[in-house]
Amino acid sequence: MITVNTLAKRFKLNKEHKKQKQRTDVREHDGYFHSVKDVSFQCGYGEVLGLLGPNGAGKTTTLRMLSTALTPDKGEITIDDIDIIKHPLKGRKAIGFLSGTTGLYGRLTARENIEYFGKLHGLKGNALKQKCEALFTMLDMTSFLDKRAEHLSTGMKQKTNIARAVVHNPKVVILDEPTTGLDIMTTQTVIAFIRTLKKQGTPVIFSTHHLDEVALLCDKLAVIDNGVSCFDGTVDEFKLRGESNELNQAFLNLLDERRHV
Repeated sequence: MITVNTLAKRFKLNKEHKKQKQRTDVREHDGYFHSVKDVSFQCGYGEVLGLLGPNGAGKTTTLRMLSTALTPDKGEITIDDIDIIKHPLKGRKAIGFLSGTTGLYGRLTARENIEYFGKLHGLKGNALKQKCEALFTMLDMTSFLDKRAEHLSTGMKQKTNIARAVVHNPKVVILDEPTTGLDIMTTQTVIAFIRTLKKQGTPVIFSTHHLDEVALLCDKLAVIDNGVSCFDGTVDEFKLRGESNELNQAFLNLLDERRHV
């Protein structure tokens, strides 16, 4: 289980930005951009949580804090009662993280990239081989395993990135828009893989703008707007709060309600 409580993160504005008289974002004040101001949610064993919000809402900053790439200014992140802010190395071992900027080593093959990251996490011998073979099958990767990463298509790279992120059997998997730019077949493979993680009892958090994926996969939703949590609950509760059985309309209604309070 992963619990996120009252996270906040700000970034210092540069001199040029400070000189601007007109502020384009309400989170710019006191010489800082307050990307995340107050975000809380929870994802339990075998649950899939969809992280939603408009562009620039603070989703990616939140996920980067969960991955330990960024240190929060305040708040708590715990995985199975381990405070990963105080113990980031334990956090990195416990989390499988995929971001939109995750890179592969171009001169290594898909297979070599995944095995390399497995070895970094201490896997070796038959344990590494068996885990890799299982991932290659689940993600339908066998046709391109020995191609260099620099020659892979977008979908092939994304499958390789996902395998790299979970090769060490993480306790929590975090995916930042995992299907963006993928064709229908590759998207279906990624969706099937998330379902497999769910069956295995692994908490999965993923951000997306595709609410059809939310309908297919999610048990819970968390919504961030202007760096603040404005919803954390089940899909049914989300529809009730948004006063619509259509997820798109419920999302728009929820944001409209928040901005007119």
